[in-house]
Amino acid sequence: MPLSDTRVLAPGVRTIEVWAWAMYDFANSSYTTVVITALFNAYFVGVVAEGKAWGTLAWTVALGLSYALVMITGPLLGAYADARAAKKRVLLATTAGCVLFTAALSLVGRGDLAFGMVLIVLSNYCFGSGENIIAAFLPELATETGMGKLSGWGWSLGYLGGLMSLVASLAYLYWADQQGIGSDAAVPATMLITAAIFAAASLPTFLLLKERAQPLGGAPDWYAATFGRLATTLHQARRYQDLWRFLICIVFYQAGIQAVVSLAAIYAQVAMGFTTKETLLLLVVTNITAAIGAFAFGQAQDRLGHVATLAVTLVGWCAVVIIAWLARGPLLFWIAANLVGLCLGSSQSAARALVGYLSPPRHAGEFFGLWGLAVKLSSILGPMTYGLVTWISNGDHRMAMLLTGSFFIAGLLLLRGVNAQRGRAAAIATH
Repeated sequence: MPLSDTRVLAPGVRTIEVWAWAMYDFANSSYTTVVITALFNAYFVGVVAEGKAWGTLAWTVALGLSYALVMITGPLLGAYADARAAKKRVLLATTAGCVLFTAALSLVGRGDLAFGMVLIVLSNYCFGSGENIIAAFLPELATETGMGKLSGWGWSLGYLGGLMSLVASLAYLYWADQQGIGSDAAVPATMLITAAIFAAASLPTFLLLKERAQPLGGAPDWYAATFGRLATTLHQARRYQDLWRFLICIVFYQAGIQAVVSLAAIYAQVAMGFTTKETLLLLVVTNITAAIGAFAFGQAQDRLGHVATLAVTLVGWCAVVIIAWLARGPLLFWIAANLVGLCLGSSQSAARALVGYLSPPRHAGEFFGLWGLAVKLSSILGPMTYGLVTWISNGDHRMAMLLTGSFFIAGLLLLRGVNAQRGRAAAIATH
């Protein structure tokens, strides 16, 4: 089914707009791939924290603080963007912030713990806030039967963007190595590469994507409009029981995902003994399988059903944890890593599409703000739990990985109570 099909795109939406929207996934994945997953996290623990036992905990604390800020402000930013039809303006501000703070990470060196933590908090806050806002465009672009396909297409393009940034960073690191520049000096420069790719790749979004929403009347100022709108949504929460049940489900299973994503490079090097080059190669391949997973499941999600698709991916995540825990050599760990890719792309895409499916069309910004709140709460819960377990167990990453599996089991149990059809009926009944 082509993207131009009227069963996929909402009336009046052009294919070039969908591409421009998906290019933001391409752009912002450069940040998560290089900074959070592949390069800067391991650099932070090994160099900035000088290899101290509490380095992993310090990294997860910085991430946790940034996610807490997104939790507090995300629903308010979403409600403001809906009330003032300002999604693109808010997105521009958060994008500029993430690009600038990412570039500033190039100044962080050995022992600059406080400086590095502050920049991670600020850059990741801007990233998370922008992630909520770009997702809120999805219900405007896709029909209710095309959200899974569109979300999957965008997420798969996003992993290709992350791959491009990672390859560009690897190319620079290879060149630096040939010039005799040590990794301590070379890794910070990759933050400039990442920031530049993020800025350039996001330009189509701001130039071509339309703001279709109209400002809402009846409120004397933006403050009243924002808080009044959010208060009404929370007051009427019982009308959206399936959405709220799914948001609770997200908190648990995303806690597991965030732990794996945020600490993958650290686990590979500490628990499995991978070198930096082996770890980066692993992440390159994982990004490819993630793109395949997001695209393939996006094609199937609207036919299989949102809940069934997500359930399949959560079973896959349980398998990932068991295989990674059992792995004592590279073969099993490579299998686990590629399964991570397939499950990561598909589960993230499926969740975004399901939130869009269950959200009232005129309240998309605030409901995706609540989605961001759930994801960011999980982003505190998962990595912090992992970090605390490694600290308490004197660096036992295998134990921390095994405990991560409990989050996926809890998510599966909660998902059983979500009825997508009932939730959609409640959403479209809202004016």
